[in-house]
Amino acid sequence: MSATTAATTTNTAAGTANGTRLSRRANIATLTLQIVLALFMAVPSAGPKLVGHSSAAESFDKIGFGDWFMYVTGGLELAGAIALVIPILSGVSAMAFMGLMIGAFITQVTVFDGQYAITPVILFFVFAGIAWARRHNTAELVALIRKRI
Repeated sequence: MSATTAATTTNTAAGTANGTRLSRRANIATLTLQIVLALFMAVPSAGPKLVGHSSAAESFDKIGFGDWFMYVTGGLELAGAIALVIPILSGVSAMAFMGLMIGAFITQVTVFDGQYAITPVILFFVFAGIAWARRHNTAELVALIRKRI
């Protein structure tokens, strides 16, 4: 195996397609952001939904789906928060949260008169940054799934 092939194999094994990786600082910053967002999505976001707090119940009643949708949403948020800090799942989790933020934005605008509509927009772009930074993890996951199928 030539030196070029070995370097390409090493870079591909490390999860990069073009040989570029995040710098150590960027990787630490992204990981820190993932942890902070995972805590945010698990505790103040999913927590009230999963314990059936009155404020969450009132919001979901106003949306029109009731308690079952509140519990499902809370469970998905908690699962996504956990996946956000698992390296191979972090990119997929960030993409799933992007979808959730689109739904949250639409709900804020149509049901709650847009009072807090900027929050899901900001979070959407933060999750997009994480998804981009962890795209090699997503590629690794897809390769693993394809290998098993």
